Amino acid sequence: MAQDPYVELGVSRTAGADEIRKAFRALAKELHPDRNPNNKAAEERFKRVSAAFDVVGDPDKRSRFDRGEIDADGRDIQRGYSGGGYGPASAGAGARDARFDGMDFEEILGGMFSGRGRNSRGNFAMKGSDVQARLEIDLEEAIKGAVKRVAFADGRTLDVTIPKGAADGQTLRLRGQGYPGRGGAAAGDAMIELTLRAHPIFRRDDADLHMDLPVSVPDAVLGAKVDAPTPDGAVSLTVPRHTQAGAVLRLKGRGAVDTESGRRGDLFAHIVIVLPDPIDPDLERFAESWRRDRPYSPTRRS
Repeated sequence: MAQDPYVELGVSRTAGADEIRKAFRALAKELHPDRNPNNKAAEERFKRVSAAFDVVGDPDKRSRFDRGEIDADGRDIQRGYSGGGYGPASAGAGARDARFDGMDFEEILGGMFSGRGRNSRGNFAMKGSDVQARLEIDLEEAIKGAVKRVAFADGRTLDVTIPKGAADGQTLRLRGQGYPGRGGAAAGDAMIELTLRAHPIFRRDDADLHMDLPVSVPDAVLGAKVDAPTPDGAVSLTVPRHTQAGAVLRLKGRGAVDTESGRRGDLFAHIVIVLPDPIDPDLERFAESWRRDRPYSPTRRS
């Protein structure tokens, strides 16, 4: 239920028109969205104050409200309703455009703000509120771009184009997809914050990517061509002969996207030598004879 407009403006029921206008002027300057950017509480209070002035700032509406003919939202109260001066309406719902009769809105706000005021019909106009949502994307989608569907708290869904090279924490603005404006003003925007999911293979370092690449013992000793995963799909990678565990192979231009230059970083493959599972008995016997006949220590200095 909407707040009693006298309470909302902080004036008594016997307040004169000048006192009501003065109270509204002070609250409008204090709460105006241009003075309180991204302050949803102040914006909602500003709307309630404007709706309250719409009722008691108009002599005819004020009289009807005082007689119990309309509610705090300016709507007719149905006959048979045994309520007080304002009826069973949800807060802010159905509020009618505030009309500042005999007073210019720019005068009220002292020319302090831009982009809001009276429309061509003299009605109070204010851009609709923005809506916010968070959208998780995969690394591949951030690199190559994608179209994803996002759901809002009000139940709406919207297809969002993820640009190539999107970054974790980046916010996409979809103009006109927020809440409707008031008094014929434009709708608000949809603000979509992108969140990058952790990848099971790749680790990101700015525009570069790192991964562990499993290699068998024979391939590490003799060299081989192996399949290596990349964000663009698997590629053939040459593992040189006598490759040690921990060696790093570079795949140029296979990394993430640099948000400033738009260029692709590199992908670094860290070699991990992996034994077969289960261990073959022949390999165990070979290792035993090798350790007996050709002992060596990786930490021994030459």
